[in-house]
This record gives sequence, C-alpha cells and structure tokens, in this order.
Amino acid sequence: MTQDTPTPFDQQLRQAVLEHLAACQPDGLSGLHVGVLNGIVHLAGNAPTVESRQRAASLVEQIPGVRGVVNRIDAPGAPSPGRTIHLDIHASQENQGKT
Repeated sequence: MTQDTPTPFDQQLRQAVLEHLAACQPDGLSGLHVGVLNGIVHLAGNAPTVESRQRAASLVEQIPGVRGVVNRIDAPGAPSPGRTIHLDIHASQENQGKT
C-alpha cells in the first residue's frame, strides 16, 4: 500500500538527498527541487547538459534508502520532463491498436 503524504522516513531521506547534493555540488544545476514519496526521489529543475542531469540522478541513487529516482530535470537534449507516462499497460496496448 502506498501513501499520499511523505512519511518521517521520506522526510529524513529528502534531507539526506539535499545534504548529499550540496556536498557534491553537481555542476550547473539551478532551481533544483527534491521530493520524496515512499522512498522514490523526484528531482526537478534545470541543468546545462544531459551529463549534469544524469550525474544528479546517479548521486541520488547512491544514497541508502533510495528505492528509485524520477528525473524530471530539464536539460538541452534530454527527454521532456513533462512526458506522459502510461502505467496501465493493458489500456495503453488497446489504444495503440486503435487508429
């Protein structure tokens, strides 16, 4: 079962992420926003390059307790951070069959 609000663990994990990113100082990230829900870290903001974007996610993945990273950091050449994600595989397959 998942929760809609961050748990105390999520809040501690968010603080650990913020401290780790501050200590490592990934190049060129600006306006970085960090959220954590159920151990999944959500990153948003801007980066000057795709490499900087990927480095931020890699740094976060190293932190104990992180179950996954949703990287919505915008960078030139990166996938759109606002892209649609289909979680219902069956509905997605049915829609693809319709033209």
